[in-house]
Amino acid sequence: MKKYLLALLLLFAFPNALLAKGGAVTAADPRAAEAGREILRKGGSAADAAVAMMLALSVVEPQSSGIGGGGFMVHNDGRTNAVATIDGREVAPSSANPRLFLDASGTPMSYVDAFPGGRSIGVPGNIALAARASARWGKLRWSALFQPAIRLAENGYQVTPRLADTLSRLKPLWSDFPAAQAIYWQEGRPKQVGDTVKNPALAALLRNVAAKGPKAFYSGQNATAIIAAAGHSKRNPTIITRRDIAAYRAIDRAAVCTTYRQYRLCGMGPPSSGATTVFQILGMLERFDLKALGKDNPQSWHLIAEAMRLGYADREKYLGDPGFVAVPVAGLLDKSYIASRSALISADRSLGTYEAGTPPGAQPRTAAISGEVSGTTHFVAVDGTGDIASMTSTVEGPFGSQLIANGYVLNNELTDFTFAPEKDGAPVANRVEPGKRPLSSMSPTIVYGPDGKPVFAAGAAGGKTIIMQVAKILIAHLDWGLSAQEAIAAPNIYFAGDAVLVEPGTALAAMQSQLAGFGHTVVTGRMSSKANAAERTANGWQGAADPRSEGVALGE
Repeated sequence: MKKYLLALLLLFAFPNALLAKGGAVTAADPRAAEAGREILRKGGSAADAAVAMMLALSVVEPQSSGIGGGGFMVHNDGRTNAVATIDGREVAPSSANPRLFLDASGTPMSYVDAFPGGRSIGVPGNIALAARASARWGKLRWSALFQPAIRLAENGYQVTPRLADTLSRLKPLWSDFPAAQAIYWQEGRPKQVGDTVKNPALAALLRNVAAKGPKAFYSGQNATAIIAAAGHSKRNPTIITRRDIAAYRAIDRAAVCTTYRQYRLCGMGPPSSGATTVFQILGMLERFDLKALGKDNPQSWHLIAEAMRLGYADREKYLGDPGFVAVPVAGLLDKSYIASRSALISADRSLGTYEAGTPPGAQPRTAAISGEVSGTTHFVAVDGTGDIASMTSTVEGPFGSQLIANGYVLNNELTDFTFAPEKDGAPVANRVEPGKRPLSSMSPTIVYGPDGKPVFAAGAAGGKTIIMQVAKILIAHLDWGLSAQEAIAAPNIYFAGDAVLVEPGTALAAMQSQLAGFGHTVVTGRMSSKANAAERTANGWQGAADPRSEGVALGE
C-alpha cells in the first residue's frame, strides 16, 4: 500500500516523470514510450527498448525522426559500467560534392531553397544503428522489436497537437509532395488533432525488415524506393545509387568522456559536436561555484552565456566528420586549454567578442557557421540489469526532405553541412563531400557518479540548441540539485546573432535587465525544447520528459 501511495503521489506531483526499480523509459510521444515499456516487460534490454521506441517514433512522430534518418546511441553496460557509442549518422551520396548547395553563381543557396526534395537526402542510418545495437546488447529477437511500430502503422494513431501544427505550417509547401499528402492529408487539407493516420506501406516495410533483417532496408525494393523518391522529386532531384545505400555502415566509436566536479560524463564524439561542446561549456564553468550562486542568480546565467558563446565558437571552427578532417577532440577537452578559455570569462562583464581558440593538436582551420533547424527527438531506456540506452534520432527539419519512400520520411540531413565549402581561401571542416557525415548537435549523454555507476542520462531535440539544452540540464541537476524533471523544465538560454536569447515567460526572462547589466544584449524568443532524461534515485530510476512537449516517462 505504501508503495502504491508513493507512486500515486509521484504521478500527481510529476506527471511527466515516473519511478521504477525494474527499469524506465522516456520519449517525446506516449505511444513510443509505451512501445519501449512493452519490450522491457517482455524481457528486452535497454537497447531493445530504445530500438522499439525509435521504430514507433518513425510512425507517430514522422515530423521529427524515423528510419529515413539517422541517430546516435550512447550505451552503458549494467554489469561492467562500460560505455560505448554507435554512430548511425546519415552519409552523403557519391553524387554529392562541395558545390552541392551553391547556386549557378557560386553563392550558397538559402536554406528554404535547399532543404525540400532530393538534394538534401543522406543515406539513412537508423536501421543499421538498430541492427548493431540489437546484435551487441539485445536480448529479444530482432523481429520482436518491430511489433509495436507495425501495430501503430497498421491500426492507425491519432494526430497530436504538435504533429497537427507542423502539418499546418507545411501546407503551402506540399503541393509538390503528393506522397506526403496521401498519408497526412484528408479532404484536401492537412489532418487535424484527433484525426487518424494509417500507414500500410510503412507497416509492410517494417514487417519485411523485421523478417529479413537490415538488408531488406538497404537493398531490393526499398533501395529502389529511395532512389526513385530522390531522383523523381519535383524539387531538387538528385542521384542516390544502390551502391550508396548498400555501402552504409553504422560505426562503433569510442565514447568521448570527461570529468566535471565529482562526476564522469560520457557522450558522442564526432561527427556529433554534442559531447565536445557540452563538456567544454561545463569545463569553463567548473571554476565558478554555481551551486552557491544558484539558479535564481542572474550571475549564474551570465556565466553560462559566456561559456556557451566560447564553446560554440570552437564548435564552428574545428568539428566535423573525423573520417575527412582532423578533429582535435583531445585538445578541445584538454583541461589546460579549457582553463585558458575559462580565463576569458569575467564574473561581472560580458566578453563581447567570442572567437575560437587554438587547442593543442589543432590544424589551421577557418571558422564557418553551419546550420541546423529545430527537429529531432531523444529517448532513454533503462532496464532491470542497469543497462542504459540514451539515443537521439532525427530526420533533421520538420518532415525532413518532405519526400516519402515506402511510407516513411526521408531526411534532409545534408543541409547540416556548411553550404560554403571555403572561407577566406581555406576549406571548411564541415563542407559537403561524398561519403561524409554532416556535423550534428545531437548530444546523448550518460553521467557517472563518484562510485563509477551511472546516475543520469539525458538528451534533447532542437537543432543547434540541443547542446545548450543538455548543458543547462546537467548544470541544473549536478550543480543546483534539481531533479531530472525540474532540470528539464528550467528555462532555456541560447543566442541569436550578438544577442543572448532567453525563453519568454520564465524566471530567466524576468532577469533580462540584470543580464543586460553584465553587458549582454538580451532578447526573448521561442526556442524549440524537447528533452528527455532519467536519473538514479534511492528508489530506482526516474524518467522525465519535457513539459513543453507531449513526452512522458513510464516505469517497469
